Amino acid sequence: MEILGATLRICVDDLETALPFYERLAGGTALRFERGGVKVAAIGSFLLMSGPEAELEVLRKVTATIAVKDVEEAHRLLADLGARIIAGPVPTPVGRNLLVMHPDGTVFEYADQSGA
Repeated sequence: MEILGATLRICVDDLETALPFYERLAGGTALRFERGGVKVAAIGSFLLMSGPEAELEVLRKVTATIAVKDVEEAHRLLADLGARIIAGPVPTPVGRNLLVMHPDGTVFEYADQSGA
């Protein structure tokens, strides 16, 4: 499995207020989308999320998003290593993702960009 990078997941009270800081910090314009009532903005190594507290409570349990070349390959390797697959692989607006709990209890999202 080839790991391409990691994205820090940050839950914010107000996406519109927080986003200008991160866009200036990362030097670009965020890609925005909405999923399950949660507004999401991806910019550089940051994934900002804002929405209903019930939704954010679940999202806060995910430590980081790990970018991989192929989610299917990650799925096979992680399962072989004893990780618990929580959800996926499923399509997202920018690719596919997979939620996994590592044997130590840490939860990560693995994502690729191959076909939305």
